[in-house]
Amino acid sequence: MKRKFRIKLSVWQFLALGYLSVILIGSVLLVLPFASADGNSVGYLDAFFTATSATCVTGLSTLNTGADWSLFGQIIILILIQTGGLGFMTFVSSLFLLFRHGMGLYERRVLMMAAGSGKYYGLSSLIKRIFIGTGIFELAGALLLCIRFIPDFGAAQGIYFAVWHSISAFCNAGFDLMGVASLSAYATDPLVTLTLCALIILGGLGFCVWGDVIECKCNIKKFQLNTKVVLFLSTVLLVVSTALFMTFEWDNPSYSRYNFGEKLLCALFNATSPRTAGFYTTSPEALSDSGYLLTLILMFIGGCSGSTAGGIKVGTFAVILMGMAAVFRGRRDINIGKKRIEHSLLSQALAIFAAFLMIVMLSALIICAIEPSEITVRAVLFECVSALGTVGLSLGVTPQLTVYSQIILIILMYAGRVGILTLALALGEKRTASEVRKPIDSLLIG
Repeated sequence: MKRKFRIKLSVWQFLALGYLSVILIGSVLLVLPFASADGNSVGYLDAFFTATSATCVTGLSTLNTGADWSLFGQIIILILIQTGGLGFMTFVSSLFLLFRHGMGLYERRVLMMAAGSGKYYGLSSLIKRIFIGTGIFELAGALLLCIRFIPDFGAAQGIYFAVWHSISAFCNAGFDLMGVASLSAYATDPLVTLTLCALIILGGLGFCVWGDVIECKCNIKKFQLNTKVVLFLSTVLLVVSTALFMTFEWDNPSYSRYNFGEKLLCALFNATSPRTAGFYTTSPEALSDSGYLLTLILMFIGGCSGSTAGGIKVGTFAVILMGMAAVFRGRRDINIGKKRIEHSLLSQALAIFAAFLMIVMLSALIICAIEPSEITVRAVLFECVSALGTVGLSLGVTPQLTVYSQIILIILMYAGRVGILTLALALGEKRTASEVRKPIDSLLIG
């Protein structure tokens, strides 16, 4: 009698391998000769880098998306962006429902955790909400962008550009077809700027936040704690960072030629894009030192859990802030409004923060050791934070990096999209906990 061997994957391993599978399929398609604009294969490293960046909705690229890829290649990139933005498990679950195949508790748990929900029920309604909501937002964004792009590029290309940038913005991908200057030509255009900002913000809020807002019919008092915290802190970050960009860049050459309203528009886009879209209307290279550091901070924080955005996430940042407040006040409980959160959540938040910081520093250190002195620490640190935060903003050094440095950025983008905590659990989670507990001791801190 033959014995069957089955490899049982954990929830975390299933998610990590799922994204890796999508990246590998995308890289094989992009390395084909007819995926490039000149009919010659771009080489596997460039194809793999682009596939990773698109699937991980980052936006860093070694090639010019608009000039170096054919229509076929661009459509493959767009499909990877949409897949990565909505999430690998969303599409897997859709296939289960489409073919009326019953999903077990395991599959439901994977999807709900990938979407940022702690519930294991309401699967079909969640998937419908994700697809319908995404379709509505991306279609509305494309229609608004058509108003500007059709007169600028003609009917066919204008519609194509509108759809492309709407999807890329909503998925927080940051890929554009405008060339090396990105969206600089539309820096003072309210229609394009505000439409893209709205798409980036909506995509970065997360599917579960939309669902809660809809279910509560916009009644703030009925919102879940996560929704209240996410909306409040996201608003504060947006308003404060916009004001800071206005202050830091007011006399900077990149802003000085604009009037007050145009400066406000540029500052709003600078505050929105690093969390975590990757478009720019003001080149990151032109920012002041203060603007550079503020952009790093925003890329580090990122968007919301269960969304298309990256970074350590707004919820993680909120838990750390409230945990600090509790410790400094000598309180044991961590209270947010009328609710209390578990200390285990603070431990996870601090672990994510510390891991993110150490990974960035270690990666930057290795790349600085590999690369020639012409590539500055400022540029390397920016690329590393952008990659791990799945942002896509760049100081223009990514194409100049050696193979080894580009591989490091690939790993960072993958880790940023899958999630540091998810990846750590996928690699090191123990299936059975030890029953033996070690004696307690103490260390001096502070």
